[in-house]
Amino acid sequence: MLKPLRQGLPPLDPAAVSSAASCALPARYEAVREARRFTRDTLVQWDAGERFDDICLVVSELVTNALRHALPAEYGCADEYTASVRLHLMRWAERLVCGVRDPSHESPEPRDSDDFSAESGRGLFLVDSFADSWGWHPLAGTLEGKVVWAMFRLDTPA
Repeated sequence: MLKPLRQGLPPLDPAAVSSAASCALPARYEAVREARRFTRDTLVQWDAGERFDDICLVVSELVTNALRHALPAEYGCADEYTASVRLHLMRWAERLVCGVRDPSHESPEPRDSDDFSAESGRGLFLVDSFADSWGWHPLAGTLEGKVVWAMFRLDTPA
């Protein structure tokens, strides 16, 4: 069963980040592959240990959801809309947060689906299963949209 959706920031001090990386992703489905490659390269440098595969899977799901559900309809994923989605990876001593920023103000909503043979609709269930916690928050100030984040405990200190 899916845990309740948490609205808010990950429970970590932003000033204590030991490493951070981010990349802009275009509004096309090939961006999921680009996000996975960026995440793999970053995690190798940070030595994410046993959580490597979990983090890569969750990043894929969050980016896919952003491309599929959070882009304005007039752009669509076939268009070359610039930097509509941004992936952020942040490392604390024994925690890692991946955040995906998109232009939508809509809350991410898990789908109710009893059909486990369906080809889509399970992304947030996978995020919930593989991340230690996850949630979302609206962007503040002049920034439009939201960030959906997932946090992982790491065995290897930074």
